[in-house]
Amino acid sequence: MTTLLVRLSAGDRALMQRCAIAPSAPWVSRAGWRAITHCGGSGFTLLVSALPWLACCTLHQASRQALATLIGSHLVVQLLKRTIVRGRPAGTCDLEATIPEPDRFSFPSGHATASMAVALAYGAAFPAFAAPLLLLAILVGFSRIRLGVHYPSDVLAGQLIAGATAAVTLAL
Repeated sequence: MTTLLVRLSAGDRALMQRCAIAPSAPWVSRAGWRAITHCGGSGFTLLVSALPWLACCTLHQASRQALATLIGSHLVVQLLKRTIVRGRPAGTCDLEATIPEPDRFSFPSGHATASMAVALAYGAAFPAFAAPLLLLAILVGFSRIRLGVHYPSDVLAGQLIAGATAAVTLAL
């Protein structure tokens, strides 16, 4: 089992190093990925989840669902981050993060979780927007790898947490 985990971790690091953008990359490229990554930040995801609460009918219900999914998944992420305590890639790999790291724990990705939680909640309420919302959430997750602050498994775990949380909150 330990050998398998070591091999998975090595593959995770290798894939992350192939995907990460260098701090010396063109400004436009770094700015674009930063803009995408902020779509998974707490301020943005709370705003897009809570603001429609003031609306009526389906939008209000979707907002309620988005907030429940976002808060539930955030609690799971924070519990796992403080239990697993996996360090950020810049501390273990030969690369430099191109944005400030929000905290010292990497697993799972909070940005990937938050963006996917909101996308799934609104996608369930408004199926016509599901594909673009999911694409944006996937791009937010990839941006975390691209900017050197998360391993691919951090992002995948976060997105799976969001999916499980969305399934539970939708069932309730």
